[in-house]
Amino acid sequence: MAEGPVLPDYGGACVANVVPALLGRRHDLPPWAPAPLAGAAQAVLLVVDGLGWEQLQERRHLAPNLCAMEGGPITTVVPSTTATALTSLTTGRAPAQHGIVGYRLLAGPGQVLNVLRWTTPEGDCRVSIAPERMQPLEPFLGAKPPVVTKAEFAGTGFTRAHLAGSELRGWRYPSTLVAHVADLVRDGQNFVYAYYPGLDTVAHEHGLGHIYEAELAAVDRLVGDLLAAVGAGTVVAVVSDHGQVEVGERVVPVHPEVSALTASLSGEGRFRWFHAWPGQADALRAAAALHHGDLAWAVSRAEVVAGGWMGGPLAPDVAARLGDVALVARAPVAFVDPADRGPFELVCRHGSLTSAEMWVPFVAARA
Repeated sequence: MAEGPVLPDYGGACVANVVPALLGRRHDLPPWAPAPLAGAAQAVLLVVDGLGWEQLQERRHLAPNLCAMEGGPITTVVPSTTATALTSLTTGRAPAQHGIVGYRLLAGPGQVLNVLRWTTPEGDCRVSIAPERMQPLEPFLGAKPPVVTKAEFAGTGFTRAHLAGSELRGWRYPSTLVAHVADLVRDGQNFVYAYYPGLDTVAHEHGLGHIYEAELAAVDRLVGDLLAAVGAGTVVAVVSDHGQVEVGERVVPVHPEVSALTASLSGEGRFRWFHAWPGQADALRAAAALHHGDLAWAVSRAEVVAGGWMGGPLAPDVAARLGDVALVARAPVAFVDPADRGPFELVCRHGSLTSAEMWVPFVAARA
């Protein structure tokens, strides 16, 4: 069980600062940036979704290419979830600034938006909740590098929210990702952003056992293929958005006293937001701490903001997307919300502030 929350280093070694460091000529890099990036004429950033630093270190024998790279761990953002962290990566800003403050957030009265699917309980909401209004910051600080990502992500609400205006090269198989990146490097692009979600998907569905380890080995081969394909002198850097915690069947129902004080839920299993009935926020926080404090940090919205968890003060419209009280798991558990369901039961989860979720690799090697 975690002793205390791992807070993001928003002023330094954090995923929110990776893209700003890599844009341009890559001189005067911060000390936490991998050394091979210094002065590199061309750089590729491969984002491997769901690759935590601790999970990688425990399986170094499966990842010789990754573990031969220079660099080390950096922090992700809060919550440690894909929707929030990828938006911080592409915009170079903390969640408090870009406003995508969770996987499921309150987008209006009674409207809980699933950011990755861009749906509410009523269905697709790309028209009623325009992604470009929900997240108005320009990605890549306006530089518009090419983005190599899964073909089916083109046109989705989340892609429009965190990659608006980017030139997308879609891939359906990992070999195509490599080929697209190599073509772009040969065409003279000085920065290419690539995204691979397979490891996260496998961890969610199968846990951290042998199937996950087979996928990690495949990711490592993908990194080796990229280094071989991009040509001498190009630097390949690898970063992730969050790590993983194996939860399995340890899914905790919310105590009846907590439920009675709650009007609705948002967030996700390891960072569950509770929206209180009017006038009940203080009582809700006390009940959450009493009944679930052995498994989670029970914190108010004010405590999250004052503690700098999301990187500074939130504009009123962004603050309204949060609940009144959060249960932030420190044990390997998740908290139930019947409305938060996917195509399969999740074995691994993330979103909280444990070291397994918050520390991610930022490593690089020169081809």
